[in-house]
Amino acid sequence: MDETFGIAAFRSRQQVFRFDSALRRSGINGRIISTPREIQVGCGLSVQFDVRDLPRAMDIYRRHNPGNLIGFYRFTPSAIPRITPA
Repeated sequence: MDETFGIAAFRSRQQVFRFDSALRRSGINGRIISTPREIQVGCGLSVQFDVRDLPRAMDIYRRHNPGNLIGFYRFTPSAIPRITPA
């Protein structure tokens, strides 16, 4: 069974770390990952989090506005990965 998760992709590694920290302070378990090659954007790092936390993650971004956001995505790893802009 494939697991869909949320990804926040940024242009700057510094912003990835700031956003990951903001998520953790708000009680959302995130982790920094290499951006999946199917997205192929940004600095090469993204923040991964549970897709159910996507609305909260977007709200945290709006409140903290770390900048350089490329976008939020829903990512489903599989033989044919599916990426959907959030």
